[in-house]
Amino acid sequence: MKIIVISDTHGSVSALEMVKKYIQSDVNCIIHAGDVYYFGPRNPLPSGHAPGSLSLQFNSLNIPLICAKGNCDSDVDQLVSNFPLCDPFAFVVYNGIKIFVTHGHRYSNEDLLKLSKQWKINIVVSGHTHMARLEKIDGVIFLNPGSCALPKNFPGMGVIDDRSVELRNLLDGSIVEKISL
Repeated sequence: MKIIVISDTHGSVSALEMVKKYIQSDVNCIIHAGDVYYFGPRNPLPSGHAPGSLSLQFNSLNIPLICAKGNCDSDVDQLVSNFPLCDPFAFVVYNGIKIFVTHGHRYSNEDLLKLSKQWKINIVVSGHTHMARLEKIDGVIFLNPGSCALPKNFPGMGVIDDRSVELRNLLDGSIVEKISL
């Protein structure tokens, strides 16, 4: 059983095509940390930008998509999405593992750590910075898969399974970081 974690697709069909190479039969769902369709005024137009086509592809996935609403996502995006754009966060429980999903523009790291302790969260997933990172702070795993469309370090993806959380490079599937659960 696996969960794939992505963020900041910004309307890029090309980014989703990279992710689809890793969706196997053992993948239970995809978690998206927001900024789904639009690229925002400070970002360049991503390769393969086609938000309408991207919405059709996300809607046709055969596995659940859990998505937090990002700062570039608007209320009208819900009209073309067959999955909820959760605002300000989504909460997932997977085999007893509590996963808090937020885009990353509303909560500081200190706030997220405090919430994690209060709600006994195991993994915090965020996006927004376009910088992929995976680290454990005070017993809580923080995963930011970066942006698969407009990365600042490398196009990333997270993989959560029963044993670990991995940060992978989408270009070659290599494991960049790994933390055991």
